[in-house]
Formats: sequence, C-alpha cells, structure tokens
Amino acid sequence: MVEVYLVRHGKTMFNTIGRAQGWSDTPLTAEGERGAMELGLGFKAKGLKFDRAYSSDSGRTIQTMGFILEYSENKDIPYKMDKRIREWCFGSFDGGYDGELFDGVLPIIFAEKGLQESGKFPSDEELARAIYEVDTAGWAETWEELSGRIMNGFSDMATEAEAAGAKNIVIVSHGMTIASYIKMLRPDKERPHNLDNGSVTHLTFENGKFEVGDIGSMEYRKLGAEIVKNAKKN
Repeated sequence: MVEVYLVRHGKTMFNTIGRAQGWSDTPLTAEGERGAMELGLGFKAKGLKFDRAYSSDSGRTIQTMGFILEYSENKDIPYKMDKRIREWCFGSFDGGYDGELFDGVLPIIFAEKGLQESGKFPSDEELARAIYEVDTAGWAETWEELSGRIMNGFSDMATEAEAAGAKNIVIVSHGMTIASYIKMLRPDKERPHNLDNGSVTHLTFENGKFEVGDIGSMEYRKLGAEIVKNAKKN
C-alpha cells in the first residue's frame, strides 16, 4: 500500500492579492515560504520518510517541494514533475482578479442557465464548461480534457510508486485540482472548498484503487509552526 500525502502549494503573490492563477505563475511570498518550511518540519517531526516526490511543473509547486524536501530531510529521493496535475486553466482570465471571473462573468452564465435560481452550486463540470464558453483566447480546457489529465496524472504517479515498492510519497499540486480530484474519487461526498495553502490531503493507494482519508489537514503545518516558535524562544 502507498501512503500519499497530497499538498497544496504555499501561498503566492497572486493568492495574496486575489488573482486567478491557473496556468500563470507567481512565486511564493515570505509567508508562503515560511508555511512550506513549517510543513517540512512537521513531516520530519512525524518521522515521515518519503520514497518518491511528485509535483506539477508550475514554479510555485516546485518551490514548495524544495522547502518540503529540505526541511523534512528527504532531499535525495527521486522527484518528478508532471504538467497533468497543474491547476485548472482559466484561459483569457488567467491572472485576472478572482472577482472578475467568479463574482462577475460566471454568475451571469449560471443565472442564464438557471443554476443560481435553483440555489444549486455549480458542479466542477458546469464550472469548467462555463469557463470554456467565456474564454476568448482558446486556452481553457474542456471538462473531458481537464478531468482526464487530472485523473491520469495522479493515478500514474501512484501506480509508478507502487511498482517501485514505495511506501510514502509526497505530491504538491493546486487547490482546485486537488478539490476536483477528491470529488472525482468520492462523488458521494461534498466537494472540498478553499483548501489552505500548505494543507495535506491523505490518500492510500493499493492495486489501482485510491481511498480518501483526511482532507485539507493543517496538522503538519501547525506542528512545524510550533517547532519554529519554540526554537525562537531558546
């Protein structure tokens, strides 16, 4: 069985000012770097030794992984990047303010389709289709493309790790990607929203099947923050 520690990257410049990051990229802020360091220290304190590491090819996940591996003392393990676990692409709205897309354009489309009137929160599929509809650049993905690459990306990572005999792996990805994936794995459960930067979602993988454990846990970061706090006192 493979234990999977699925991490949302540290806080970035765009996260801080409320911009839809998507496939665009900004570096971690000082707060984001500190959070990634705390996460690594928390993993170390729990005695976690990772056998393999994976992330998307976005700078913010690569930067986060660097802090995790350094401060958890797992620097020399195999590490791969895979664009399939990137964040959603918001097309021509990539890099724009969240309010322009999520509080402006998309609610109009949902209202036209009767989703708001029924009080129903749009599903990921409806959201992806709406983004695809309003994208003027031709960059946004169809739901089939988006869901397919997310499912295949995570599955291939876990399958590779299992074949290599790995027991613990760490994966750094993105908020909406992680939330969408959890909903795909557990369609009977409510989709998680607003996963914190540096949060950890725990999965297990065995014989081609994932099981979902804790979602969006801040336990490791809080433990790391306590370690930093106590070190400053001494």
